[in-house]
Amino acid sequence: MTVDRTRGYRVFQGVNAVILTVVVLVTLYPFVNILARSFSDENAIRSGQVNLIPRGFTLKTYEYMISDPMFWTNYRNTVVYTVVATLIAMVMTTCYAYVLSKHHLKGRKILIGIAVFTMFFTGGLIPNYVLVTSLGLKDSIWAVVLPNAVNVFNLLIMKTFFESLPAELEEAAAIDGMNTYGILLRIVLPLSKAVIAAMVLFYAVAFWNSWFTAFLYMSQSELFPVTVYLRNLLAGATTATSIGADATDMTVAANIKSVTMVLTILPIVGLYPFLQRYFVSGVMIGAVKG
Repeated sequence: MTVDRTRGYRVFQGVNAVILTVVVLVTLYPFVNILARSFSDENAIRSGQVNLIPRGFTLKTYEYMISDPMFWTNYRNTVVYTVVATLIAMVMTTCYAYVLSKHHLKGRKILIGIAVFTMFFTGGLIPNYVLVTSLGLKDSIWAVVLPNAVNVFNLLIMKTFFESLPAELEEAAAIDGMNTYGILLRIVLPLSKAVIAAMVLFYAVAFWNSWFTAFLYMSQSELFPVTVYLRNLLAGATTATSIGADATDMTVAANIKSVTMVLTILPIVGLYPFLQRYFVSGVMIGAVKG
């Protein structure tokens, strides 16, 4: 279908392009500024000279962090925690959401109510700590990945998506002799790539950025994720600045916040392009005829 490119339509396109360009520039500016600050020296940062281009280019902070073996140990921990936690969360969320999407399920409203209840009421920090400790999960990966295995918001999104799938597809598969697990694995999940990609990204970002859970339940530095490492490094740099340090330490302290954010967001920024192609609409177009 061709669009009649009237004068009003062309004006709309021009205004829309200008607005979107401004939004993109406003959104990108903080990221570019943080990147520039991470490569700038202490004097330029403190005098406010750094905007979009590094001033007094230096790699001292990157060298300071990358040369530390503990940094790589904690970075590896973060990758392991994120991958394992995301896999567990996706399995549990997908199974729970698929069950809740079936209106004929007895007790369905009760199960939904239990899930929604946890969005507004929680046990609190101390009961959670006592529970995790009593289960023997402290100082282990399970203390990080299990307590947050199901996000109710993500659960409701997946449930709604599964409910939107045509029931005729599952009925046809059932007539052909396929059981519930076969329908889920061979019919539902292949048609749910968009929502699965979105949920993987949501969970991965949440687990990657999480630090308080590990800070609470981990007592050994070898088990910390990189976010806790960077938090401790930031606290140490701030302390060093307040009591006085040499020029190298001052440079590290001045731009460590920027380096921290750059190193933290890079993996997630690198992950997004591989998932972006699944954020499309109309995955069901042509799936059902008639």
